[in-house]
Amino acid sequence: MKAVTLRAPAGLDQLSMQDMADPGAPGAGEIRVVLHGSSLNYHDLGVALGGMPTADGRIPLSDGAGVVEAVGAGVTEFAPGDMVVSCFFPDWQDGTPTIGDFSRTPGDGIDGFAQEVVVRPATAFTHVPKGYDAVEAATITTAGLTAWRALVTDGKLKAGDTVLLLGTGGVSIWALQIAKAMGATVAITSSSDEKLARATALGADFTLNYRDQPQWGRAVLEWTGGRGVDHVVEVGGPGTLAQSIEAVRVGGHISLIGVLTGVSGDVPTAAMMSKQARLQGLIVGSRREQQDFVRALEANGIKPVVDRRFPLEQLAEAFHLQASGGHFGKIGIEW
Repeated sequence: MKAVTLRAPAGLDQLSMQDMADPGAPGAGEIRVVLHGSSLNYHDLGVALGGMPTADGRIPLSDGAGVVEAVGAGVTEFAPGDMVVSCFFPDWQDGTPTIGDFSRTPGDGIDGFAQEVVVRPATAFTHVPKGYDAVEAATITTAGLTAWRALVTDGKLKAGDTVLLLGTGGVSIWALQIAKAMGATVAITSSSDEKLARATALGADFTLNYRDQPQWGRAVLEWTGGRGVDHVVEVGGPGTLAQSIEAVRVGGHISLIGVLTGVSGDVPTAAMMSKQARLQGLIVGSRREQQDFVRALEANGIKPVVDRRFPLEQLAEAFHLQASGGHFGKIGIEW
């Protein structure tokens, strides 16, 4: 069996294809999955670059989708031939969050999906949306479910709401598609006018280049007539949070899901207090939320935006593209 491993010290030049032992037949409660696709997340990039230390020889990638080849005793949810997709937190099945680290996240605390075959508990997967291929399915594990939880599970998004999205990466483009499908009005930022044009084609109602308008929080506030947006999907962190607080309405909701501008920094607490907004940190979601998301995708017919696809042996090249910020939506890995 082929797999990509990450040797210590981490770095993109430390990724290499290896021959690994076949995982064998599934035991009770397990399924054997022949994998065909994954997608890249900034969490994966952080692991690959060494910013999130992991074990020497770790198999990377938190997203994985493929076909069930065999099921173990007691498994009734899946059958051979079913298409399945992994869960970011395989042990968080339902309910409120109970996990605050990545010790059991594939590609970080445990081996991930940059490999041909896995044997895992059946509860570590869900069915894929009908009509999705493996790469499309893999985009829902991390980026898609994060956007879903931010807007729908926690944000209680409804038709007529206004949403602000930062950038045009995987989470933000998924959030754009979810918000438009549910009848929301969407503003989105980018440093690229070309990417903003692509976002407009996907339904974005208001776009702004944050390099041209560094006070974009005020620009979004003015776009709403001074009311502010109902939801912000905040992927930047300390470098963008002040602008997001300015853009949100009194009593609005900010989902803090990324730290692209750093892991700590100043928060304008007086502005946050006067806005009486809810600032909520979140990391992906539970298996139950992923099942809800899959049903919603089937009902709305949404397909993810996959900018480019790379073969597994070109994983390092795919990470280089991600690190450059040259992609729009998701980067797929297909084999």
